[in-house]
Amino acid sequence: MDKIIITGGQRLEGKIPISGSKNAALPILAATLLGNGDHHLTNVPDLKDVTTIIKLLRRLGVTVQAERNGLTVNATTLISHDAPYELVKTMRASILVLGPLLARLGEAQVSLPGGCAIGARPINLHLMGFEKMGSEIEIRNGYVHARLRGGPSKNNKRLQGARIYFDNPTVTGTENLMMAATLANGTTILENAAREPEVVDLANFLCRKGARISGAGTDVITIEGVQKLEPVDYCIMPDRIETGTYIVAGAITGGDVYVRKCIPRHLEAVIFKLKESGNRIIEDGDGLRVKGLDRPRPVDVKTLPYPGFPTDMQAQMIALMSISTGKCVITETIFESRFTHVGELRRMGADIQIQGPSAIIQGVPRLQGAPVMASDLRASACLILAGLAAEGETQVQRVYHLDRGYDRIEAKLQEVGAKIMRVKGE
Repeated sequence: MDKIIITGGQRLEGKIPISGSKNAALPILAATLLGNGDHHLTNVPDLKDVTTIIKLLRRLGVTVQAERNGLTVNATTLISHDAPYELVKTMRASILVLGPLLARLGEAQVSLPGGCAIGARPINLHLMGFEKMGSEIEIRNGYVHARLRGGPSKNNKRLQGARIYFDNPTVTGTENLMMAATLANGTTILENAAREPEVVDLANFLCRKGARISGAGTDVITIEGVQKLEPVDYCIMPDRIETGTYIVAGAITGGDVYVRKCIPRHLEAVIFKLKESGNRIIEDGDGLRVKGLDRPRPVDVKTLPYPGFPTDMQAQMIALMSISTGKCVITETIFESRFTHVGELRRMGADIQIQGPSAIIQGVPRLQGAPVMASDLRASACLILAGLAAEGETQVQRVYHLDRGYDRIEAKLQEVGAKIMRVKGE
């Protein structure tokens, strides 16, 4: 396996461009299943998760062609409703093909998904919604089998609009049902829906295709079904979690980093907490500039659904707070098993105790380089950030997680002064 080696203590300075959003690209690629014709997508990030969903689309019969500035996707040749285990097992977002397949073909067979080990993340809310829209759902042999009541789509038989309430906001559940509802008969209302910018980006893409969607970005989304959707050209939004990670990289090294091609309003909660910890952050043109301190002030953080502090930035914030000037508490409310990085940070000298859903952090003057092992995508980023700030050498192993969500992270950090390199495994 590959590993990343970092020699810490370098102050980062310079410009970092942000790539397209992973969590927007995946549902948008799934949404190309909803109609025929060439979709031209730009600002698509070069990530393992994107590669995985492209393989899945091709397995379903979709034509996907890589071009210099993006992808051309055409689902005219869609022939299969089966998303097999070997492609779905590595990525939870693969479940996003369930809604489009059900809406387009009237049936779908999708393996129960895998991905990062950060809690159960059940898909029961997806399935409840599809049942309300007129589907029969059965789980057997590790697969979700869904079909329209009465059989696959024939004689213009479709899903039916419904009023659906989510017990908890779910991003993929909101996206899956929103996609399916675009081709349903009647109106679908999603209540307590996820408000994340990636949901809005998907809704914008679908509306460009001819869907009738209102309320995206609020907790009530209304979708009026249409007869068909058209192919479009679309530019994927920048990745807000990549943006946040590089802002923290500037802060944790006491650096001066300008993060380009991002949307600052998508990170208001993160920016607020970084400012509260004493970092100077300036919105400048199409980006953000962060000027870090030798050691940040301690701040308490609680993860919440958007627009609250994102769970995907919790690990990075713990890395920053591990070298703060005092004591703070970071509480995780979204996932029940998302502190696996804490044990590795302790190997680097961090003083962190776990009490239920909270990490109690007593900042130390300096972390020490050490061999560490990544357990999931954001934990990988956390350990790289810690390595940037540590004395000596840090080796981060199992970085295949990292490649699922960060496009050229070593190269981007090298360009602003980090001593970081990837060593290929056997």
